Amino acid sequence: RFHGALVKAGAFHAFSSASEFVSTLTPKGFLIVEELRCSHLHRGILIHGGQLLNGLAGPTVMNAAPFLSTTWFSPDERATATAIASLLNYLGGACAFLVGPLVVPAPNGTSNLPLAFESNPEHIKNRIEAVLYAEFGIVALIFSAALAYFPSRPPFPPSVAAASQRLSYRRSFCRLLSNFRFLMIALAYAIPLGVYSGWSGVLDWILTPQHVSQVDAGWIGFWSIVGGCVVGIAMARFADFIRGMLKLILLLLLSGATLASTWFTLTCLTSVTHLPLTKATLYTSCILLGIFLNSSIPIFFELFVETVYPVPEGITCGVVTFLSYMFMGVLLFFLTFYHKEFSWLNWCLPGSCLLSLLLILCFRESYDRLYLDVVVSI
Repeated sequence: RFHGALVKAGAFHAFSSASEFVSTLTPKGFLIVEELRCSHLHRGILIHGGQLLNGLAGPTVMNAAPFLSTTWFSPDERATATAIASLLNYLGGACAFLVGPLVVPAPNGTSNLPLAFESNPEHIKNRIEAVLYAEFGIVALIFSAALAYFPSRPPFPPSVAAASQRLSYRRSFCRLLSNFRFLMIALAYAIPLGVYSGWSGVLDWILTPQHVSQVDAGWIGFWSIVGGCVVGIAMARFADFIRGMLKLILLLLLSGATLASTWFTLTCLTSVTHLPLTKATLYTSCILLGIFLNSSIPIFFELFVETVYPVPEGITCGVVTFLSYMFMGVLLFFLTFYHKEFSWLNWCLPGSCLLSLLLILCFRESYDRLYLDVVVSI
């Protein structure tokens, strides 16, 4: 069932990419879409439709990692597999931080390109069109490969948990909503990750008053994600070697995220705190924050599944991903009204990380899935 959902998600991604780049096509040589371009209304429908399809596919792809690791890998490899599968999704975001500023010039005077290119809307439009062409080509290639060969499961289950029966959808949601411990760690995940996602999406806006260019902001975002992927995989490998340490790992990562976000926020308030405001301090604090938060994602996913087993992995991670998107949406909603000054947005980061740290401190961990694998296999 989840295998089919992944293929449908790939189709959504492909169609969304197609609709987005069609909306930017120039009339020359593209008569087939001329009627779609006859007004800004049609173009807006294409763009919003593409974003809707992309949004429908996103949660399925992001939630696939725990399901794939349980289905295909043994208990002493699951955390590592979850980390690789979940964090590789974020490498696309890391590339976006670079591709956007490097390919599309910034119209705010922070680009290194000549002013004639920065202020030329047609040049900017052509560069955006090139990015969307490339995105569509990559997504279509991956989707074609998934259609050609994408087995749903291995010939033999690698563990007892992989072969066991899961709860139905209705019983799963009832179990999740009535499990107080799950709700605690769901909020501990959704609040800081949702706030961080919204904050990082406007990182170039936040750093522009500090005279940081869009390209530099892109490099900060890039190294934050890459560092988080490397550290996250290393932490997951450690969790595979020494089982039952997920809560301790999360406490360490969230403590680091709280300190790094506080450092960044106080640095931006240099007129009050008199802390040195340099490119090095901004780079270091932002990258450390990204490393600590991004590397916690696979650890959270593993803890979710262990806590609520035998609820299906896709449903569990889908609920927490929805919560994360909800908090990100609330943050961006307020940003539409309070976008002249960003100190309140910066303070949301340490506040959310500290709240998550307190929730994890009060959380009582359990390893139901691991217990089944160890006891039954013996």
